[in-house]
Amino acid sequence: MNQEKWEACVTFHGHECPGLAIGYRAAEIAEEFFGRKLSPKSDEMIVCITENDACGVDAVQVMTGCTIGKGNLIFRPTGKMAFSFFDRDTEKAVRVLLKPLNNDEDREAKTKQILEDPVDEVFIVETPHYGVPERARIFHNVVCELCGETAMEQKIRIQDGKKVCLDCFKDYSRGW
Repeated sequence: MNQEKWEACVTFHGHECPGLAIGYRAAEIAEEFFGRKLSPKSDEMIVCITENDACGVDAVQVMTGCTIGKGNLIFRPTGKMAFSFFDRDTEKAVRVLLKPLNNDEDREAKTKQILEDPVDEVFIVETPHYGVPERARIFHNVVCELCGETAMEQKIRIQDGKKVCLDCFKDYSRGW
């Protein structure tokens, strides 16, 4: 374990915890899989799809430089402790999924287990079942005809013949 990188993750996140350790270790596994260090300055060449919005995402950001703003950190809300990493240069990809842990351990013991136990005892490492997402695009803004606020064109809906944002849109569903 690289203590300097771990400390950088802790500083960014604000405290040590099992969730942070999951993201740290997932990024380490991706580095090993790709055969190179992931740089926070990697721009969009490394992409991470996180299936959760928990503490580990902070470690992934610090370790890889993937961010929502650059479009190379994508949230896919499955609720699973899983991170898929893609290298656009080599087209290699890896998904790192946390195995069920012993919930009887305290936070400190769990963090230590995640950081120090052999990879195959803590994680499932596999190929993602989807490909690398397209690069981030820039979209035009459209003014909502109800509230007057602007929103990206792909988030605008048509309602009663008007262009409306998601906040103003009244969804219609019959339960399916």
